[in-house]
Formats: sequence, structure tokens, C-alpha cells
Amino acid sequence: MCFQDEARFGLKPTYRRLWAKQGQRPTAPSRVRYAWTYLYAVVEPARGRVFWYVLPKVNTTVMKAFLRAYSATLPDNVIALLVLDGAGWHVTKKLELPENIVLAVLPPYTPELNPAERLWTFVREVTHNVECADLDALEQRLCERCIELDAQPHVIASATTYRGYFPGNS
Repeated sequence: MCFQDEARFGLKPTYRRLWAKQGQRPTAPSRVRYAWTYLYAVVEPARGRVFWYVLPKVNTTVMKAFLRAYSATLPDNVIALLVLDGAGWHVTKKLELPENIVLAVLPPYTPELNPAERLWTFVREVTHNVECADLDALEQRLCERCIELDAQPHVIASATTYRGYFPGNS
């Protein structure tokens, strides 16, 4: 069973508290710009594996491209049950699904039921108190962070596996 979600990342800075020497005041770069990119993810909590994809928008056409890309990574004769939220571009009849993907939509207003939501805390760590020159630089940081997380499947599994939620996990 796999879970899908997407998150928006932008050039607008996000600030977080940080440690500084006593008597010193830390500074963070600030240049507010409104440009966005989106990180799509499919997580397999039991294995701690994630399929990441950076895309420029969220809509039916982009979701279709994402599903095709994910579908191509699946082994032959495997059908993936993909659990996701009920965003408009997930549930529209215009969304054409690959033959090896079946969708299951979560009830409205239940992000806590989607383990993929828990990935974003780890990814956003690289965007706090940092100014990116442009979307390309931001996407580069996101890709580097995703590669780091891919090398730590135990972290992904720990963050996205709920006790008693998956078979063999009690």
C-alpha cells in the first residue's frame, strides 16, 4: 500500500528559531517573492521508500504525468493501491490512470490518515531561514534533500508507519 501527497514550496522565506550565542541576535535573509514549485511524493511506509517528483503546478494534467512516471517504476505484474486525499485533480473524471495504479481516496479533512503528510517536515528543514535566488535553486535544494532522505529508509519508515496501521506492524 502506498500513499501520495504533494506540497508547495516557494521563494517566500520561512523563519524558524535557531540557537545563537548569548547576547547576539541571529539574522536571516529576507526578500519576499511569490513563486512556487511543488514536490509530489509516493511513500511506501513499510519499506521506507519514497518516489519524489518536482513539478511546476498542481492540476489534472500534471497529476497524470506524475502517475505515469510513478507507474513506470513499478515492477511488471504489480498493481499499486495508491491512497491519497480528495483534491480536485485527484478525483476528477478527466484523470486518466495507468493500468497498474488503483486510487483510494481518503475522507475529507483527514490529513492525519495520510502518512505521506509526515514527509514534509523533513523536507522543509532545508528551506527554513534560507533565501534561494530563484526556483531552480530551490528545486536543487529540494532534490538534494530528497536524495539525503532516500539514503535513510529507516527515518522514512519511522516517520510514516503508524503503530498497528499496517499488516505485520503491531
